[in-house]
Amino acid sequence: MKPARILAALAMALALAACSDGNDNNNRQVNCVESAAQALNACLNDLSNAIAACYDNGDAHCAEDDASVLAAADALASTVTASCSDGEFIGMSVDDTLGRLQASCTAQADSVAWRTYGGPQGAVWPTVDDTGKDCLQSAHASAAAFMDASLTAINECLADDACDPGDVATARQAAHDTAVTDVAAACPTLSDLIAVEPEIYIGNAADQVDCIAATTHADTGPLTFTCGPGYAEASPARGEWLQVVLDSDKWGSMCGDGTDYAFHIRLAPEGEPVDNVIVGLQGGGVCIFENDCRSRLENAPGLFNAQDDSPLGLGLVSDAPENPFADWTKIYLPYCNQDVFIGGGVLEQFSDFAVPRYGTLNLRAAMRAARDIIWQEMDAAGGPGFRPDELVALFGGFSAGAYGTLYNYHWVLDDLQWPRTAAFPDAGGALDNGGVGVRTLGFVKIPEWGAKPYLPPYCFVGDCAVGPDNYMAASPRLKQVPEQQYLILSNQKDNTQQGDAFFADEAQWINAMRAAYCDTKDLPGIQWYLTSDSVNSVHVVSVRDEFYYGEVAGERMVDWFWRAVTDPDSISDWAEEGNFVTDIPGSEPFPCELP
Repeated sequence: MKPARILAALAMALALAACSDGNDNNNRQVNCVESAAQALNACLNDLSNAIAACYDNGDAHCAEDDASVLAAADALASTVTASCSDGEFIGMSVDDTLGRLQASCTAQADSVAWRTYGGPQGAVWPTVDDTGKDCLQSAHASAAAFMDASLTAINECLADDACDPGDVATARQAAHDTAVTDVAAACPTLSDLIAVEPEIYIGNAADQVDCIAATTHADTGPLTFTCGPGYAEASPARGEWLQVVLDSDKWGSMCGDGTDYAFHIRLAPEGEPVDNVIVGLQGGGVCIFENDCRSRLENAPGLFNAQDDSPLGLGLVSDAPENPFADWTKIYLPYCNQDVFIGGGVLEQFSDFAVPRYGTLNLRAAMRAARDIIWQEMDAAGGPGFRPDELVALFGGFSAGAYGTLYNYHWVLDDLQWPRTAAFPDAGGALDNGGVGVRTLGFVKIPEWGAKPYLPPYCFVGDCAVGPDNYMAASPRLKQVPEQQYLILSNQKDNTQQGDAFFADEAQWINAMRAAYCDTKDLPGIQWYLTSDSVNSVHVVSVRDEFYYGEVAGERMVDWFWRAVTDPDSISDWAEEGNFVTDIPGSEPFPCELP
């Protein structure tokens, strides 16, 4: 980091730290949990400074073997091993304690940096001038200083028998207000660069503070955090489905008819790993224009309510003994805003009625609630406890839920911090027809539905609504670990998907899909599995047994999915010509060589 930025960041950190209670603990023995919490906060500061310096000096995120990164990890390790003994930190061994804290330090520091610089690939940084770089560095320093001040206030309060939640709330609010003001002053173009206003940018960091505190404090005393086991909505029985209804006032979620959002969760049966997870996003079309929204509200009101939906139980998400995923933890997210899970919490007003567009808020609330339930279960079970960096997940959806997968996968990786997650958009290719279609509507509906701040910081304009454009933008941030990849599924003849994307001609649709396959199949982290029924229009394939257990060019879909989580680097693309050229006039052969 340049000297001026170092001084600015230091001054800001000192000013924000002054907002905390400032209890003096120097004259008493500090226990393991207190030491661990302080050490994690110090690690976050060190790593945040290192990342900023890497961008200043090398125009990229720090390498894993960067000396400053290693020093931050070593300092954390030294404190934990000197302060803790086996069983002292939430019943964990010292090794498990250290692993949990080091993983949190890396993930939380990375998450702030990725939102700031444009993902793990730092896609925004090279596109801006020196003024833009100063803007991003100032925002990053403000977020890091805010988190430091907030965690200091929390840790000092929990170390004091007279901990007053009001004091912590006051200190956190003061730090928040100062950080928002500083970001707005130093970086007035923040929303142009990375899509978020200062209030949301610092608000995202505040959410992280709660998760960091929950990671280090099993006993939160009088404090309440909006993350972790203490915030869990329920304690489901293992192996049984439970519907969880989320209070709108608590979670900020809402369905299209104004009712509370609800999701379903089934923890893995006893004896099976709870942190093997499948997430399924329900489909159900989309209403964009006044007439179709009015018609759906009048004739299909269930499309706007989540509490009357039930989980799917077929193919990939079935409990059948032949399905290797039968005993995984399952999360089912109903669809109730007709906004392809992209709405950012706005009311879209038509002439005499309004439709709440809350899709992405519902998804994020449900995923956070499910995370807390899994976290609660794993910490209570003993052993290493909950480690989001070790959780393995399939995150995907069907039809409209597949669109939602495209627009929310980055959040699962970067903000929920489940890095070992593969995405499976099934029958939601979001292909563009070249006219009034997905791309054109993306430019209109992304701002109208309040979606811009919730899209990736490196892809938030109308083009990013288009599937292949999304894959191209996402590819550089994928494969940080082997599991990170898109598993794109569809039958090539799909009249429902064709209509949803406004293709009037079936052959044009098939040709567009084949072109998209050829244009993106060689990108890192992009894998395709296209079924080839040219007689029947098939919409959604992974929950149909005849396709899930069927083959394409000799590869069964079930085996392809299983290798995606057990041997991720071994999977490849699967597609075949089939009889489309003869069965559907105007359709053309794939414009590239098939495997």
